[in-house]
Amino acid sequence: MYSLIFRLLFVPMDAERAHHVSFAALRFLDALPVVNRLMRLILGRGTRDETHVLGLRFPNRVGLAAGFDKNGEGVRALSALGFGHIEVGTITAHAQPGNDRPRLFRLRENLALLNRMGFNNQGARQASFNIEEQRRALTALPAHARPVIGINLGKTKVVPAEDAVEDYAASARALAPLADYLVINVSSPNTPGLRDLQSVSSLEPIITAVKSTAAEVVESPRSTLGHVPLLVKIAPDLNDDDVVEICRLAVRLGVDGLITTNTTIDRDVLEGEEADFARSQAGGISGRPLAHRSLEVLRLVRQTAGDALTVISVGGIADAKDVRARLAAGADLVQVYSEMIYSGPFWPSRIIRGARSRGLLAAK
Repeated sequence: MYSLIFRLLFVPMDAERAHHVSFAALRFLDALPVVNRLMRLILGRGTRDETHVLGLRFPNRVGLAAGFDKNGEGVRALSALGFGHIEVGTITAHAQPGNDRPRLFRLRENLALLNRMGFNNQGARQASFNIEEQRRALTALPAHARPVIGINLGKTKVVPAEDAVEDYAASARALAPLADYLVINVSSPNTPGLRDLQSVSSLEPIITAVKSTAAEVVESPRSTLGHVPLLVKIAPDLNDDDVVEICRLAVRLGVDGLITTNTTIDRDVLEGEEADFARSQAGGISGRPLAHRSLEVLRLVRQTAGDALTVISVGGIADAKDVRARLAAGADLVQVYSEMIYSGPFWPSRIIRGARSRGLLAAK
């Protein structure tokens, strides 16, 4: 049924508009008490499989990656789909419109997306109001059904690179009190110069500033670690030596984990005419073509850092077998996004149940 709806309703529609329409519909349905309960019974059925990671209780190991809920407006609605955690953002210290439209494209033959959104968001201050409201709304749910909330922080586009440290710190100051965990995003290809911040010399002061700022503004963290867990999201396009250096830096600075990986700028992962189209467009590619490199980076991080870092694996996860592969390779949690666009709202709970029925989630 979803496949039919997707072809008839969403395919003719601009991809970004389709996203806004579907997300608004989900939030509207969540606001109707009876419908909300039915959604959770149907869409979230069989997804409870608790685990503890980062000193936090996760309802299950499968979460929604950053990019879907950029402003923290629909956490409770999205949790009805069965996600164990929801990462909101990317949020910047200052509100910004993002890049010019069109900026989101479906690559249907490759089951991928190409985006150059450019961190469009309402800014850290407004996001803090949104997330606070969502936290209040979540209190109406049983404790076991409340998702972990991660907050993904990025650099404001107009802020020069030399002021990036304070820009990230400003976001952390506003949002750390509302976060179960924080993520430093220095790996999106859609903000000029952002990926340069993945160099060890640039990344170290950002990590130090976000850690110290979070410690200042959060007296009672939700994590049993005693602080707000901090992760760094890295790009799949880093060479292996750079991945190793970031791992070593993260361990040395007491970062709690890495998210592997963001979107790729490598067009060779695509096939057919869509590859030619993508080469004519700016932006990062997500979805199934990213699976191979994302898994490689995951294995390298685990090999380098051992158990010193928590690893959240994202990129190209399509089914329960992919969840199995990521957990077997050392992931503690997995995240999804692009595949849901093609497979629909029943897909998250389906892969969670599929993994659970084979003992995959419990095995980690």
